[in-house]
Amino acid sequence: MSAPLDVVAITVFIALFGLVTILGFFAGRWRRGDLDQLHEWGLGGRRFGTVVSWFLLGGDLYTAYTFVALPALLFGAGATGFFAVPYTIIVWPILFVVFPRLWSVSHRRGYVTAADFVRGRFGNHSLATAVAITGIVATMPYIALQLVGIEVVIASLGLHLSVTVAGYTIELPLLIAFVILAAYTYTSGLRAPAMIAIVKDILIYATVLAVIIVIPVELGGYGHIFASVDPKKLLLPDNPFANPGQFSYATLALGSGLALFLYPHAVTGILSSSGREVIKRNAIAMPAYAFALGLISLMGFMAIAAGVKSMPQYAHGFRDFGSNFAVPALLLHMFPSWLVGVAFAAIAIGALVPAAIMSIASANLFTRNIYKEYFNPNCTDKQESRIAKIASLIVKTGGLIFILGFPQNYAIVLQLLGGIWISQTLPAVMLGIYTRWLNPWALLLGWATGIGAGTWMAWTLSFKSATYVLELFGTRVPCYAAVSALTLNLAVSIVLSFVFNAFGRGTDETVAEDYV
Repeated sequence: MSAPLDVVAITVFIALFGLVTILGFFAGRWRRGDLDQLHEWGLGGRRFGTVVSWFLLGGDLYTAYTFVALPALLFGAGATGFFAVPYTIIVWPILFVVFPRLWSVSHRRGYVTAADFVRGRFGNHSLATAVAITGIVATMPYIALQLVGIEVVIASLGLHLSVTVAGYTIELPLLIAFVILAAYTYTSGLRAPAMIAIVKDILIYATVLAVIIVIPVELGGYGHIFASVDPKKLLLPDNPFANPGQFSYATLALGSGLALFLYPHAVTGILSSSGREVIKRNAIAMPAYAFALGLISLMGFMAIAAGVKSMPQYAHGFRDFGSNFAVPALLLHMFPSWLVGVAFAAIAIGALVPAAIMSIASANLFTRNIYKEYFNPNCTDKQESRIAKIASLIVKTGGLIFILGFPQNYAIVLQLLGGIWISQTLPAVMLGIYTRWLNPWALLLGWATGIGAGTWMAWTLSFKSATYVLELFGTRVPCYAAVSALTLNLAVSIVLSFVFNAFGRGTDETVAEDYV
């Protein structure tokens, strides 16, 4: 006989979820603008100040990856999962130094996407299209990761009502959440996740505070928590040449750090800011999230110490997400019902906010750099905005299909796969902010090489891992495929640029003053 549902937890969860739904639809009236303009719908009118941008970027970048996937990796694989902590330290200097320049040139030239910038900088439509397509495809598994987070929470609450669509079984609560997300994103654009992000962060920090106080007290302190974990899971191997797990750890941190602000949703968060100084101030303030991330990741070890199973009692009958159930199981085991409802709402809302931004960012790419570029160059502003709204629905559907077709034991693999692909736009976007010496056709061939190599590595791993073992001078070195593929990409781009630059490099519509 199955356990009775936790009515209190479900009620609190639904109430908080209902609150953010109302906020999502109301957001269209906040800082009212003409949502028939793409920059208003897709960038919030570029008017978000320091505080709103801080919440938006936090909601954008700290996702279900943070609250479900990362602790699950520590629960199942141990210390390797801590790669996300140095990774989130690496990204903020990059944001501070590099991306105010992208904001400046985009503001002056009216760019909405990174592909807009690449087209203007290098004068090459094919390269811009490659950047746009990569952004859309790389975002799909990232959206899927958010939906996995929502589905795990729904399963942990025991809300087992399913429907069959095109031969796939979908949990009805997930489908309802998906429809709500699609509806308020369509009507309110970027203003919706910006407003909801404030509520999301309040809930997240309240949950983190409860976790770091209540759970260690219940478990006998952090000393007991760490003592309960297998020593092999607490540390990386001492000798990287005998057992080179340290190379895997370092490349996961480096590759993820380089990739993060190349994602369309990160670029959208940056370009929605009201000024370059807003970006710098946020780069300084954002490490507060990195501190919270370190505390959240410890929940994986807390779950081990608590002796919980990876599948909560209410989740039986759902498809198995393996270790991704670790955090919900821990919260159900340690928290009173009302606090479970708050924590689960925080996780679900923490997935909805980035999923909304990701779909908007991908829609901006499709509209500006594919539809307008190739299908309707003379489209009106209203047509452009309408196509973006429709494209955002399609992108979300793609994310839903992704999790149905590629179930993962560790949801974090979804994000790492996206990182392999988006990293290949680094030479054109990040290096392009500083120099246009690299030839656009060389960049395009380098991109193709990197995409092909990275995808092949992931394919040989059956898309279940993103760490590919390289054979270097007789030593087997596991390396995040994004770093390996990007190295190959850069080599091809640089070598071919020496050759192709003799035949011209295309036109640059930007000038030096645009970047300051």
